[in-house]
Amino acid sequence: MSAQVNRRIVLAARPHGDPKESDFAVVEGPLPVPGRGQALLRNILVSLDPYNRIIMGNANSDQPAIGIGDPMFGFTIAVVEESDHPAFAVGDHVAGMSGWQDYAVSDGTDLRKIDPDAAPLSANLGVLGMTGLTAWVGLTKIIEPKPGGTLVVTAAAGAVGTAAAQIGKLRGLRVVGIAGGSGKTRHLLEDLGLDAAVDHRAPDFARRLAAAVPDGIDTVYENVGASMFEALLPHLNLKAQFAVGGVMSQITRTEAFEGPDRLPDLLSAVMYKDLTIRGFSVPDHFDSYPDLLAELAPALARGELRYAEHVVEGLENIPAAFPEMFQGRVMGKMIARIG
Repeated sequence: MSAQVNRRIVLAARPHGDPKESDFAVVEGPLPVPGRGQALLRNILVSLDPYNRIIMGNANSDQPAIGIGDPMFGFTIAVVEESDHPAFAVGDHVAGMSGWQDYAVSDGTDLRKIDPDAAPLSANLGVLGMTGLTAWVGLTKIIEPKPGGTLVVTAAAGAVGTAAAQIGKLRGLRVVGIAGGSGKTRHLLEDLGLDAAVDHRAPDFARRLAAAVPDGIDTVYENVGASMFEALLPHLNLKAQFAVGGVMSQITRTEAFEGPDRLPDLLSAVMYKDLTIRGFSVPDHFDSYPDLLAELAPALARGELRYAEHVVEGLENIPAAFPEMFQGRVMGKMIARIG
């Protein structure tokens, strides 16, 4: 690739349901030129997240969609190539929001300087980045897990799920992870050290879930929604708490779910079990990054915090790889290595 070319991935078509490779296009243009007080960044790692599907449009979300032809948003790890900014020098590594492209210009307001020797760079997109913040905020700012209680994490083998499950373990909770497939549940038990893991694809899922929570459920970190939420209801203890960090099952749906209406059952449980169910917006908690790093960075350094990554090699391969996230074929944090 010429040093004078900047490749960007743009939205080519609005998806209907799961995203497809043809929904994206790779376009080339000149390198952006930094102005006064700005820095030129060369992206080396790009985060691929469910949120990217939301902003593509035709999604079950109130978030505004980007326009056809607009570049895809994304969190990134970059190296400063040129700088007229007093806080950033050439060669610095930074975490930012440069999007799915090779180069970007920033005025520094979206940048966070990172130490490449303190932790793997990719961790700053995962457990030490937005992914970790989503899990950490849910379990520290949104709800207050019962000490020693049982925490259930849905989509527990995903990026946010693995972070939430391990934060629960670090805080002394009994953690049960729910994931799809024996490989994922084995990862939760053998690699992450969860107390129990349940395969929601198993024909006897209901029996396995009941066996995994013999004393009921005190706290739930919810990433899925829909039928998973329904499955947990019978096992909720009095004053159980839900932090709703995501509803992966609903992102690509715009029509009503088929099947029986369980809303009356939910409202009854909320009333008679005194449940707390809270959602949240992670950007409202960006000021919590120092607290997150103070707790999780030492745990990562001690080897008490582990994670899996699904790495895509090359920016040009993102359009083909991204849809795999919605087909249950991704375990851990999905990242593209582009530089």
